[in-house]
Amino acid sequence: MNHSLTLKRKLAHCIALTVLLIILVGIAVNLGSIQVTYPELFRGLFIEYNEMVEIIYDLRFPRIIISLLSGAALAVSGVLLQAVMKNPLADPGIIGISSGANLTAVIVIMWFPQLYFLSPLFAFIGGVVACSLVFLFSWRGGFQALQIILTGIAIHAVFTGLLDALGYMTGGKQSIVMSMVQSNISMKTWDDVRTLAYYVPPGLLLAFFTIRYCNLLGLEEKVIRNLGVRVSSVRLCVSAVAVLLASISTAVAGTMAFVGLIAPHIARLLVGSNHKWLIPFSILLGSFTVLLADTLGRYVARPYEIPASIVMAVLGGPFFIFLLWRKTRR
Repeated sequence: MNHSLTLKRKLAHCIALTVLLIILVGIAVNLGSIQVTYPELFRGLFIEYNEMVEIIYDLRFPRIIISLLSGAALAVSGVLLQAVMKNPLADPGIIGISSGANLTAVIVIMWFPQLYFLSPLFAFIGGVVACSLVFLFSWRGGFQALQIILTGIAIHAVFTGLLDALGYMTGGKQSIVMSMVQSNISMKTWDDVRTLAYYVPPGLLLAFFTIRYCNLLGLEEKVIRNLGVRVSSVRLCVSAVAVLLASISTAVAGTMAFVGLIAPHIARLLVGSNHKWLIPFSILLGSFTVLLADTLGRYVARPYEIPASIVMAVLGGPFFIFLLWRKTRR
């Protein structure tokens, strides 16, 4: 009876979040100086041409879809990294993966602009380097939660410093490239949507194949080995999927910290730690979180806009401090 009740609660949370996400998409579509009724929007999209709907389609739909895809990617990346490192504070933005991906993407676009559409793959390489450094410097026969965070912050600082130094050495050329790689989501087009669509759905699909292994990683290493599982190989594969999702999102939507921290943490409170529920719920919650941040940024300072990354930094910083304080007390 208790199991059935728990299952019903999890389903109720999933349904409620889906409904909230649909409502938020409806609000985001019609938020701005150009507004149409929803029947007009439907007719303009599927039946007859409407100039106002065409503007909404070209300007707002790409940023909404990018918010949904990047939010899902970052949230699931956080879930996978937390499983691998056994640390609920692990986040691709905090531990330097996003900054590593960002640095590599900027370098490639600066010197090889013809490879712009391959920047997600090069960002993935940068993310792999950053993640490898975190493993290398924080592994001491096991993962220490505080060691991971301190190492990640240091790596993030190094990559950010290199990015700033690159800007000074190139006489402002880097600033133009940065505006391409890390611009406000409002500057993105359908080409950026297609780029994300090539990588994020396959990455999320791969994440579903790691569910069993993520649950196993919560056990002691001796127990996992006794089950015939190669712990190092599992960590490597799960980390690769996490880095792929975070790097692709960073290459298109820019660095957005704390999404991979907030979404998984709230998801655990609502659906538990079983990754069979945690991963799909985090997809929904990550999408909702980033789209909400982008929508708030468009609404709070109208007619100006605050980038979603800044909104996430303002909201996520105190959340991270609270989690760190609570974990330290325990």
